[in-house]
Amino acid sequence: MDTSCDTLVALGTETRSGRTLFAKNSDRPATECQPLQAVPAGRHPAGRAGPLHLPRDPQAPETLAVLGSRPWWIWGFEHGVNAAGVAIGNEALHTRETPAGTGLLGMDLLRLGLERGRTADEAKRVITDLLARHGQGGSAQHGGRRFYHNSFIIADPSAAWVLETSGRHWAARRVRGRAGDLQPRDDRRRLGRRVAGHRGLCGGARLVGAGAGAPLRFPGRVREPRAAVPGGGALRRAAAASWPRSGRPDVPDMLRHLRDHYDGGTVHRPGRKDGDPEGWSVCMHPEPATGATAAAMVAELGPETPVIAWCAQTTPCTSVFLPVAVGAALPERSPAGRASLTDAPRGGS
Repeated sequence: MDTSCDTLVALGTETRSGRTLFAKNSDRPATECQPLQAVPAGRHPAGRAGPLHLPRDPQAPETLAVLGSRPWWIWGFEHGVNAAGVAIGNEALHTRETPAGTGLLGMDLLRLGLERGRTADEAKRVITDLLARHGQGGSAQHGGRRFYHNSFIIADPSAAWVLETSGRHWAARRVRGRAGDLQPRDDRRRLGRRVAGHRGLCGGARLVGAGAGAPLRFPGRVREPRAAVPGGGALRRAAAASWPRSGRPDVPDMLRHLRDHYDGGTVHRPGRKDGDPEGWSVCMHPEPATGATAAAMVAELGPETPVIAWCAQTTPCTSVFLPVAVGAALPERSPAGRASLTDAPRGGS
């Protein structure tokens, strides 16, 4: 069963505090551990090899401190924020182009964007340059086969982008500072006509059978033409676009939305579908064989340092969101993870 995360951003011009707000629910297999990880800043000598995923690339001369939420078996992050106040979340995106069997996972691209980008513009450039050189691909499921392309919301204190990709091709739209541009992200999102994109995008669209013609609607012509997308994408996007019903959003509004079951409340009601015939609510409670909201984050992006992220490492409506400072050390056992719920480290609780 295909599922999709929920990611959204509200620029500071539209929030109560004047700071940009970023939020994401990460939907993954229900029994998969997704611990927080704190990556320290680093300075690297010229010629040092890059991360394991980039054997042909030199490491960046300087990398930023990052706080990210990492499925235990991969290197990359589902969502995160860096010390410069850049936050990124990714989504599964299905297009007419068959995903590659090997390449960078969307989560790897996300972490690299955070480590190397001091602004949303820089992080977007990091991701798109890596796509051009290395492509994306590989299974995003441990012990299984789940392949997809990726979309991203990339935000900093003053700007945000919606970036969508297919193979090495991409299109991006800058989020504008008016209330109507509160941007939810799910696998039904359409960029529309006013986009920046990969110079080979139109040719790429023809190669994947999307047809020629301008203007090009990237998802409209490139995404996979399925009659219905499981996971409740349309209703979940509508829920994100319709709030808050009055006033300007703040951190508690973001937390309330991530816990939402279409009833405006924060307490889970039995039954994952909650009356939605198409799929799941924003806060997901599926059966263990499918997917669940495994972790969530709300980041408040402003001029203050250190950047604070509010983090939950299980289903949001049953969790406490704990404030974590980017650059601070995590408790020693916090980054641990295992393949199954029964593989807890000995001596711990």
